[in-house]
Amino acid sequence: MAPSVRWPTPFQRAAAGRRQPGCHSVLLRLMRTQLRPYAGSVVALVVLHLVQILGTLLLPTLGAALIDEGVVRHDSDRIGTIGATMAVVALVQIAAALGAAALGARTSTALGRDLRSAVFRRVLDFSAREIGRFGTPSLLTRSVNDVQQVQNLAQSGLGIFVAAPLMCLGSVLLALRQDVTLALILVPMVLVVAVCFGLLLSRMAALYARLQQTLDRIGRLLRERITGVRVVRSFARDAHEGERFTRTNEELLGLSLGVGRLIAVMLPSVLLLMNLFTLGLLWVGARRIDSGSMQIGALSAFLSYLSLILMSVVMLAFVFLNVPRARVCAERITEVLQAETDVVPPASPRPMAGPAGQVELVGAEFRYPGAENAVLRDLSLTLRPGERVAVLGSTGSGKTTLLHLILRLVDVTAGEVRIGGTDVRELDPSVLAAAVGYVPQRPYLFAGTVASNLRFGRPDATDEELWEVLRIAQADGFVTRLGGLDTEIAQGGTTVSGGQRQRLAIARALLRRPAIYLFDDSFSALDQSTEAALRKALVPYTEGATVITVAQRVASVRDADRIVLLDQGGIAATGTHDALLRDSPTYREIALSQRTREETAHGAGRS
Repeated sequence: MAPSVRWPTPFQRAAAGRRQPGCHSVLLRLMRTQLRPYAGSVVALVVLHLVQILGTLLLPTLGAALIDEGVVRHDSDRIGTIGATMAVVALVQIAAALGAAALGARTSTALGRDLRSAVFRRVLDFSAREIGRFGTPSLLTRSVNDVQQVQNLAQSGLGIFVAAPLMCLGSVLLALRQDVTLALILVPMVLVVAVCFGLLLSRMAALYARLQQTLDRIGRLLRERITGVRVVRSFARDAHEGERFTRTNEELLGLSLGVGRLIAVMLPSVLLLMNLFTLGLLWVGARRIDSGSMQIGALSAFLSYLSLILMSVVMLAFVFLNVPRARVCAERITEVLQAETDVVPPASPRPMAGPAGQVELVGAEFRYPGAENAVLRDLSLTLRPGERVAVLGSTGSGKTTLLHLILRLVDVTAGEVRIGGTDVRELDPSVLAAAVGYVPQRPYLFAGTVASNLRFGRPDATDEELWEVLRIAQADGFVTRLGGLDTEIAQGGTTVSGGQRQRLAIARALLRRPAIYLFDDSFSALDQSTEAALRKALVPYTEGATVITVAQRVASVRDADRIVLLDQGGIAATGTHDALLRDSPTYREIALSQRTREETAHGAGRS
């Protein structure tokens, strides 16, 4: 039996190495991990912002010198020199700002691209259990909307988290250089504004966290209402469901209003504080100018630095507004990236030791985590190349799970499943995929054409080969009527009927010419004449391959070389149709329930 080894992903290794007390938040850890390949771009971005900040901080000082040394003294040469310097500084500042904006956008979009790819690749490695645990709608939201929220925060924060604090600190320091007395008013102003913003943001963070949870509930209620509309109407629960949605919607309204009120209060409060402090600066500055202790240019520079401080605080505030939502999204993304799957590719794959069409189950068992009873138990079965085997059983007997074990969509919890004499857990996934062709009961077609869907099984197939498998699958007639191989197919195959989807999926599997065919009740949507013609055409095409067919109807499996009857997760009986009718009461009961008494009589007569 192959050892159960779980190899962590690169993200898991990077994240696990930093899971220590006092570590950064999940959001910061996620961004640091994903931005590591772009460290050079981030450093260049910081440098460009520093150049931009230096230019922004230098302009008010140069403006003060222009007034005090040029305008007041009527020195035209000095005005020209300082003016030219200011123009050069402004051009450098603009160039740095444009470069920072372009580089920040490029880096943040690359972060979003990498995150989406990481989530996508991780989901592809999930087994059926992990996909069921997260749910398809949630995985879609996490890979698109949640990643977008983190990307938006990175795009706005990469520059502002560096520029705003430096601009604020630099403005205070340069204001001190202009006049210490006025700076004594400026410093407490910054502290008061910071405290006010901190209180507002802490309250807003709590509201945003609740808002995100309520949005998730709104989405869940909408999905339930839309997906289960027939059940809701059949039980006349429209009013009840409407009340549930209304209550949650009202809660969302209240939270949104709370956030809106805080945002509405934030900017006027800051402007009020700034204007009050500006009045104080003007009053003190006017008295100092009147006494000759201060120049007019210095007061002008002070007012400019006051505006820069206001700008930096407001920029930081609006970036922090997005942090709570981005933090929730980062946690949801990290949950997917760090999720462990039961189906792990082998570290050192082994080749097949025998024919690719040989399938062996040796004491195979499958049990869901935490389940009291196994879905499949003690299955021992050998299928040889060229054998046509049918699997029959009641609902819940484990027929589909058996195929999933062969495909390695799930791993056995005991025993082994071997393909070509090698445990499937030791085979390279690409080798296993090439050996097995699978047609589920509810096949999925991709948006595109008939040809593109068929070539999903083999991209290099010619048109002649496509028509050949369509003829075998009894699909060439309706494909011709629809418009040929270039007929457009909608996502999910909603533009064709259920029977047509099944036949196209069968043709797609046939095109690969695998050593093993798995048909999971793939003929259930076909009428009896079409099914009979398809089964007859399959025999010569699949000669030499192992064909395993899961079916519900006894009439569909009677011609199989061997029928495996599953009952309560175990093998109740195996044999041909006639032998099982004679020797297996369970099989005979199934046959009778499907109104095949004449077959029963025929089988009994022959015995």
